[in-house]
Amino acid sequence: MIRSGKGGAGSAHLLRVKYNAKAGPDGGDGGRGGHVILRGNSQRWTLIHLKYTKHVFAENGQNGGDNLRTGRQGADQILDVPLGSVCRDAESGEILGEVTEDGQEVIVAKGGRGGLGNDHFKSPTNQTPRYAQPGEPAIERWVIIELKMLADVGLVGFPNAGKSTLLSVVSAAHPEIADYPFTTMVPNLGIVPYRDDQSFCIADIPGIIEGASEGKGLGLRFLRHIERNSLLLFMVSCEQLDIAREYDILLNELRKYNPELLDKQRLLAVTKCDMLDDTMMEQLRQHLPDGVEAIFISAVSGLGIMELKDKIWERLQ
Repeated sequence: MIRSGKGGAGSAHLLRVKYNAKAGPDGGDGGRGGHVILRGNSQRWTLIHLKYTKHVFAENGQNGGDNLRTGRQGADQILDVPLGSVCRDAESGEILGEVTEDGQEVIVAKGGRGGLGNDHFKSPTNQTPRYAQPGEPAIERWVIIELKMLADVGLVGFPNAGKSTLLSVVSAAHPEIADYPFTTMVPNLGIVPYRDDQSFCIADIPGIIEGASEGKGLGLRFLRHIERNSLLLFMVSCEQLDIAREYDILLNELRKYNPELLDKQRLLAVTKCDMLDDTMMEQLRQHLPDGVEAIFISAVSGLGIMELKDKIWERLQ
């Protein structure tokens, strides 16, 4: 739960000095309450540091004083979060803010404004107002902060399609690799070196199964990471009997989850092709889906890896 600071009340003080017992109103304004702020920090990679932070309260503004003194402003509460973090209201689901740049600050709960002192309300017909404004109340709400990974390329495929193997070959990342489904339980990021000391970032997303958009498998927990990628690299093993059907199933799950994902650029990588010769590849090419460029690759033998990097770089530029 987060709560901003409430604004301090304005003062209704009346000035009395030695030779003038009715010197008029001199009440100062109340101070602003503290904000609750999310700040992007490129050195943070997870939200684990907030795991046990259940309540975040900003400081209240102080009340105004006599002699037109403004109350002190409440201290803000700043939460450092990794880039790609999204804060949403737990009840309504409304997105309160997104952090995508280092140092970017997003106010997710505004502090209440301080009330005006009685000095603001004096007039020729009301020279000694004995009232002042109260401060605005605090904003209190339950929020959910989730991380959507920022990457240039997102790997989309069924379990055991070879996503983690590809990431381990083209980058310095070391994801867990094994011969059973759902080996990858958390997203992995890898920086892929390219020509002329350039690079791009790949996100290895845990495998998607049919029905993932309805909550089956690990789908709903990780489909959100695909939303932030510039390019989607669909990966289907050449061992599948109908590659076009497998591709359509993956595409349909993305469509159900968020139709806007279909607007992203797409490439299809047919994996584990070290088992195929040229004739078999030509026969397989005739059964590939339409509307997407396909590349035959093998992370083990290195087949097509450089061509794949070239195609990805061309699309990203």
